[in-house]
Amino acid sequence: MGGKPPAGTATWTGVKGGHTVAEGIVMIQTGLEDPKVKYMREQMEKLGCRVTDNFFQAIRCNKPASGFFDPRGGIKVCANNLRFQDEVTQVLIHELIHAYDQCRVKNLDWKSDEHTACAEIRANHLSGDCHIVREWLRGRFKIRGHEQKCIKRRVMTSMGIISPNQHGRLAAIEKVWDTCYNDTDPFDKSS
Repeated sequence: MGGKPPAGTATWTGVKGGHTVAEGIVMIQTGLEDPKVKYMREQMEKLGCRVTDNFFQAIRCNKPASGFFDPRGGIKVCANNLRFQDEVTQVLIHELIHAYDQCRVKNLDWKSDEHTACAEIRANHLSGDCHIVREWLRGRFKIRGHEQKCIKRRVMTSMGIISPNQHGRLAAIEKVWDTCYNDTDPFDKSS
């Protein structure tokens, strides 16, 4: 083992509470073994969208983001903003749902509030980002109706990075909510 921690147990470096890019690369490689990550990659392959390991990059981010999907450059994981393997794996799943949507919807316009709202609703819903345990870990203890409130909150936050118009974001979320929340493709149901 040579003094190096095994994959998935990279030591917390204290960089904004997160990891170095090198540690992030190790954590991405571990995350790629997750069954849900593998499933998403398989589903994209079935649609004709190839997803190699190079599609995933660990980077240092200047904004308080966990990661993001770049339609031209793949999935970026903000290593310096993540502390645990589970967080990295969760980012991979969330961003793979965006990549899947980009693959299946040929006219997806990321500048459109409605398209972005739909993509974020699906990613937050299907990835398990709003699972009750995750919410408890965030200090949110409401049980009844927690998932939909969590999804809307997280969509507003994600969209706020791109669109400063809060009223426009809310209107877009409400307009596409039913369709996008109930669209669980490629899963049978939400996580």
